Amino acid sequence: MYNVEIRRPRLEDNEELNQVFSAVIEDTFAREGLSELLDDIENEIETKKKYLKCDFDSNGNNFYFLIAVDKKSNKVIGTIEYGPASELINICTEGAWKELYEVGTVFVHPDYQRRGIGTLLLNAMFLTLQNRGIEEFCLDSGYTYAQKIWKKKFGEPDYLLKNYWGEGCDHMIWRRYTKDMLSTLGM
Repeated sequence: MYNVEIRRPRLEDNEELNQVFSAVIEDTFAREGLSELLDDIENEIETKKKYLKCDFDSNGNNFYFLIAVDKKSNKVIGTIEYGPASELINICTEGAWKELYEVGTVFVHPDYQRRGIGTLLLNAMFLTLQNRGIEEFCLDSGYTYAQKIWKKKFGEPDYLLKNYWGEGCDHMIWRRYTKDMLSTLGM
């Protein structure tokens, strides 16, 4: 495990965070066999940049990011955010979850993955949600690799949209209570 600091981003972290967004999104699309979808990759990167700008502009009131920094190199190596439930979640749940916050952008730079940093970010976010009085949240995924991780952490999804992204490419959406997630940590 790396010696990692979890903290709020500062304006001077913006460029490094944008590099993390690009590295993780490009790597994820490649793993999913979707490297040729250049417009989709660019759109996803730009959306994350927009969410980060929203965080900075609202001081964490509209979107709220946490970052993981490798203390040895002082390099940003991961991020997580929460914000309003996405349009996709609202459509798929027929508006039933539009009032929920969505935990999203659980990104760890490819060079640092599979070392517990994503779990560390997620646990820090659960504490943040609790401290901000947010009792439940949702999250979703259309990436098969990420879905395996989320199913281990959150169990079966509340919504399973078979073949949503094409044959054999499902979309999954979970709704969970913050206190339940914290109790799995012994808190």
